[in-house]
Formats: sequence, C-alpha cells, structure tokens
Amino acid sequence: MYNIGIDIGGTTIIGGVVDAHGKIITKKSTPALPERENRLIIADIITLCKSLISDAHDINSIGIGSAGIVDPVCGTVINAANLGFLNVPLGDMLKAELGYPMHIDNDANCAALGESLFGAAKGSTNSVTITLGTGIGGGIIVDGSIYSGSFFGAGEVGHHIICMDGEPCNCGLKGCWEAYASASALVRDTIKAVKSNPKSMINTLVNGDLDKITAKTAFDAAATGNETAKVVVERYIYYLCIGLINIVNILQPEVIVIGGGISGQGSALISQIEKRINNVTYLSEIKTKFAIAKLGNDAGVIGAAQLNK
Repeated sequence: MYNIGIDIGGTTIIGGVVDAHGKIITKKSTPALPERENRLIIADIITLCKSLISDAHDINSIGIGSAGIVDPVCGTVINAANLGFLNVPLGDMLKAELGYPMHIDNDANCAALGESLFGAAKGSTNSVTITLGTGIGGGIIVDGSIYSGSFFGAGEVGHHIICMDGEPCNCGLKGCWEAYASASALVRDTIKAVKSNPKSMINTLVNGDLDKITAKTAFDAAATGNETAKVVVERYIYYLCIGLINIVNILQPEVIVIGGGISGQGSALISQIEKRINNVTYLSEIKTKFAIAKLGNDAGVIGAAQLNK
C-alpha cells in the first residue's frame, strides 16, 4: 500500500506517491497560480491526485500539507494568505471528489514530520525543524506527533520577537526572528555591506550586479577571508543563534533540523552554531543536537503522506 502526499506552496503544488519507507515512487507537480479563484486551484489539486492514483492504484490515503494556518481536525485551511484560502474545507472537498481518507496539516508541520520519521531527526521523539528561506518556517514534533497548539498555529518560530521595535517584518510586526535570520534578511544585509564597502570581494563575486546577490554570496566571500563578508556572516549567525537558543530553552528538543537555502552551508554552518550557542544558553549543558535537513524539497510531500499515522 502507498500513500499520496501533496505539498501546496505559494508557487508550486507538488505531489508524490510514497511507500512505507518514506521513498517517493512517483512525483509530479503543477503551478499553484495563487491569483486564481480557490476552485481552480483545488481543481488542479484534484487532477494531480487523480494522476498519481492512476500511476500507483494501491493507495491507502492522501495527505495534504498546505501553507497557512490549518485545522487538521476539521480539515480546513483557516487562512493561507499566499493562496487566497480563507476557511476553505479542503479536506472534505477533496474527499468528496477522490473518495480516499483525507488528512491535512500545515506544510511546515508536514516537513517536520518527514524529517522526524525519515530524515535528519529520525530516531528522535521530540524535534523542531526550521526552514531558512524567504522567511523562516517551523514545525514541532512532540512525542512523535505534530504539535499544532490549541489554535493550530504553533511552530511559527519565525515570528517570535528577538528585538523589540527592530527591523520590520513582512507580517507587519517589527523585530521578528525572520527579519534577522531568514535568507532574505541575509541578502538585505549583504547588499547594505556592499554599498558601504564597494571594493569588497562580495562585489567582485557578483560582478558589481547587486541583483545577483544571494544568501550564499556572503558565505562565499567570507570563505576567502574578506573582512566585510565575515562581519555580515558573523552578524547573521549571531541573530540565527538567538532564535535557536529560545527554541532550546523553551522546548528542549532532542534535535533541531535546519533546512532551506541557508542549510546548503552544511556542516560548516552547524559548527558555527554549536560554537556560539553553547556559551549563551540558560542551560549549563546543551544536549540538543543540530543537524542539516536530509529530505530537501521532498520533506513536505513525504511528511504529508504520513499524516494518517
């Protein structure tokens, strides 16, 4: 028997047929085109599911990971601004069309579940998975299950405040962790540094085109010994660790898994985190381990397929 996992993002909807070992047998995708009416997006999800069903036949259930706040009990997307979903009974709508048992949760929660079962947190009971991308997403696993909180919004770690009245965040608040430790924040700070120091190696790496700066640029320049880039990276790691320290002190997970574009720095990133964080946490000895995500962009699909367990 197989399960289908669907990961609904603001840009792309990805679906896969997943076996009992977390291996994706077949994977397909379709553009999300979120500017459309809800019914058209949902119609494409149904078409994608039917295509996957036809490839595998022996399907047990379908799991959906959606952006936004999701009520997994009622199967409703309460609010997914990037998709234009507001109180959409997605689970019931898909079940009526497809006839299979349907399970739905937040996409970051699904990614966390995938990593806990088959990825970097495999073997742990309590873990937190964060994604360092355009924003900062997060999912919490407690006693092997997704922790959604009383109102289904737990895990929004990117929006805890680390600097009162600090940098503006896309959510409308100021000082959110996301405004300091996301990939977007690192790009912003790298551009500021280049403008202040135009002779920096950073400028050389992008041939003077600031639009080519990515979250990787500062790390690459710092690796050459460039002082401007080293300051940018050190500042970034500082703010990243403030948020990680808060997670450790509040939740004490066995593992914190780091995914998203920044995770491409691999073991070097983990080494910098461990070096700084062990000296500034409230606890005298940090037992939480830090690991780079293993499942990549497939984590949401794999995790969604496991929502029936």
